[in-house]
Amino acid sequence: MAQQDQGNQRQEVKDTRQTADKGESLSVWQKNSFPLVPLILGAIWLVGALCDRLWLALDHSIPAWDPTNHLTGSLNYLNALQHAKWFSGEWWTSLWMLSSKYPPLTYIATAPFQHLFGTGPDQALLVNLLFSAVLLVSIYSIGKHLFSTQVGLWAAGLCVLLPRLYIIRLHYVIDYPLVALVAANFWCLTVWRDTKTPRQGWGWALAFGVCFGLAMMVKQTILFFLFVPLLWLFGTLLWQRAWRRILQLISTFLLSVFIFGPWYRTNWLFVFSAQQTSIVIPALKEGDPPLNTLAAWTYYWNDLPRAVTWPLLLVSLVGLLLYWSRVFPSFRDGTNNTHHATSALRWLALFLVGSYLISSANVNKDLRYIAPLLPILSVVLAYSLTLWPRRLWAVRWGTVGLAFLLMCLNLFRIGGVPGDYLVKALSPNSHSYPEQAQAWPHTQVIDEIIRTQPQLQATLGVLPKTSEINHNTFNYYGALQDFQVYGREVGVRKRYQAKDVRSLSWFLTKTGDEATRSEAQALTVQTIEQSPDFQLQKNWTLPDHTILKLYHRTPAPIQVQPLQQPLTQVSLERVTVPLQAPPGMPVPVTYEWTGAWEQLRSGIVLLTWKSTSSQNSNSNQTRWLHDHGIAMGELYSGRSNPQQSPASFRVSEQIAMLPPADIAPGNYTLEATYLNRETGENYPITVPAVTLNIAANTPALPAPELDLVTQLRTLATSLPKGREAIDPIFDEIGRINQYDPVQDYTKQAELALAYRLQQEPQNRDLAYALAFSRVLQEDTKGAIAALKQVVQLDSQNPFAHAYLAFVYLYEWRGKAAQEALQPALALNPNIPEIQALSGAAALLQGNIFKAWRVLQKLDL
Repeated sequence: MAQQDQGNQRQEVKDTRQTADKGESLSVWQKNSFPLVPLILGAIWLVGALCDRLWLALDHSIPAWDPTNHLTGSLNYLNALQHAKWFSGEWWTSLWMLSSKYPPLTYIATAPFQHLFGTGPDQALLVNLLFSAVLLVSIYSIGKHLFSTQVGLWAAGLCVLLPRLYIIRLHYVIDYPLVALVAANFWCLTVWRDTKTPRQGWGWALAFGVCFGLAMMVKQTILFFLFVPLLWLFGTLLWQRAWRRILQLISTFLLSVFIFGPWYRTNWLFVFSAQQTSIVIPALKEGDPPLNTLAAWTYYWNDLPRAVTWPLLLVSLVGLLLYWSRVFPSFRDGTNNTHHATSALRWLALFLVGSYLISSANVNKDLRYIAPLLPILSVVLAYSLTLWPRRLWAVRWGTVGLAFLLMCLNLFRIGGVPGDYLVKALSPNSHSYPEQAQAWPHTQVIDEIIRTQPQLQATLGVLPKTSEINHNTFNYYGALQDFQVYGREVGVRKRYQAKDVRSLSWFLTKTGDEATRSEAQALTVQTIEQSPDFQLQKNWTLPDHTILKLYHRTPAPIQVQPLQQPLTQVSLERVTVPLQAPPGMPVPVTYEWTGAWEQLRSGIVLLTWKSTSSQNSNSNQTRWLHDHGIAMGELYSGRSNPQQSPASFRVSEQIAMLPPADIAPGNYTLEATYLNRETGENYPITVPAVTLNIAANTPALPAPELDLVTQLRTLATSLPKGREAIDPIFDEIGRINQYDPVQDYTKQAELALAYRLQQEPQNRDLAYALAFSRVLQEDTKGAIAALKQVVQLDSQNPFAHAYLAFVYLYEWRGKAAQEALQPALALNPNIPEIQALSGAAALLQGNIFKAWRVLQKLDL
């Protein structure tokens, strides 16, 4: 017994000493937290930054599909912010419209870095240094608040060493900014939860509101990670009847809406419509497990060793188990407060489990999507590491040292065969080596197109679909050249394959991808490579030893030649048409324009082919229109200073026009008017003598694809038919938008139609087409004005009223929408689409019961 008592006394002394040592260690951290803590955090950030920049310096790869899409978005916002009009409401609306699918905060935050350091993938990635700083400070603060300064520093260090985080940090994706802002939001929410005074509560509530608003401007999936903690807090406060705290929480969301509301209000329809294309369809294509299978719910669990590494997982787990089991009495809680630590762990578990379950419920699985969970997990791992006693310091530091070694081996080819075995065993499938092979020819392709047609903007049809060779990558490298070349995916749908080939002048094909081509793509490649209309411009050998081929249409449909003599007004030098053509079929026509560069670039030409025998020049049976921008709007606006010689050019357009199917036979001649899109200046253009005979029995002539303005006007003639016409119309619009990436054809059409409608205010077809062109530009105010004119001219058509009501709903004007729908309901109350619009208008006005009754009638 005496020996046992002595042993117990010795153990108590030992425990007391270790507790004292731990307390002394904690007190040292607390006393020296400034400036020691900022220096340590800065060192951690610097280690991560140096590794990132070294990797990027060694890497010669092309950013993949998603990164180049986001990089292009960053250039769009850089360009917009360099020409900012801060006090213009129209400019702010156009700024939000630049990115209709993804919230733009990442792009906006990148703009200063690209402005200071230049454009390019590596320069854009400098923004991740900012988000890394936000992440490290946030995670340190969470660890310190819930446990101790020591835990906070360890957690911040682990954020640099987690494979999933340092891999996505090397690519320009919006997931890494989301990681940082989820951590910042959870930090503010955690501190707000524990505030003791009203002043602290309001301060941290406002901070959370700002962080939440910013996070919603990065990616909507912030809700996946904060939903459960917020729901838990709100339920707890409701149970406790803590009304002041509930008011703080509500005020938080009102503040956040003030931050993210303008973008979502502008793009809400696209956000909802994009869910199918960005979530469901990719999940089906990638073979993600369905939600009714166990694999869907264990997908991210099985990925955990790759995301974190085995050493960090196992050593931390052992530390927790030994502490909880009390197998080693020397294990002590780093907070010196077991109850506080248990409460903190429960709060972290609420976040982790809730985030995991909601992320797993997403049908589209991607390893990046779970990344915002990992920094919070690092707090748990760091706490577990600090549970190891000081005499076993080698376990803690050895684990972190091994994690650092694994990071180096995963990022750089320095380990040889032993390193490969170590990585496969402890950090499986987590390597991401810099590519040091020969450079890819994306820049050379863009340069070749610009060299061939320096005065024109080009759309490049990209047929291959590999990680490096796809329309997103070429679109980005074209944007780097001041947006002179755009890459677009064509040849995908068989029904549009022939139109795709006829509509573009530049195409890229690639050898070695024959097995992955769809039937439509294979047919498109075959057509281009065998057609006499295309010639091989140049080819390049790729690092994988396949051949990339650039094809160009010859002769080019738009040709620009410099002139030495100075010109002021635009002239029509020549018009070439066949002698005879049938009605209702495309007719080839060539126009040759001359003029000063700015006049040509800003010019819309209003062309009227009218009967030489009819007095009624406004009848659709005795005329047709061929309005369009000079060179189809393809004259490159970023050309060098137009004041430099030469300042005048000849522009030749080889295009097609469309006489109506019911047009009267006979001879037709041309009238032309010039309209400047910038200044509104207009004047008649002298037309060379030209006559075209329309005869019903004439065979159809080979002709190019119709210009996009003509296609838009033709589609608009079906709008009075309502729903049966809408789906086919917008299917066609999706196709032709590929040919004009900036959708300038809609602006050309709007300006021409608005001018003509002033001359012919009773022309219903012109009014429908004008409204349609403004809807396509998301110009809601202009669309409402045009649709009001449509309603006057087509008052007995219920769909005319429905179109006006829909635009009001898009503007969140429920009462105006309901008033616009009253005539439609009176004309035909049984049209389901009009009933649905009525229900939506009632819902926007707060009339939930009426909206519910409408939905029940529709059986939705």
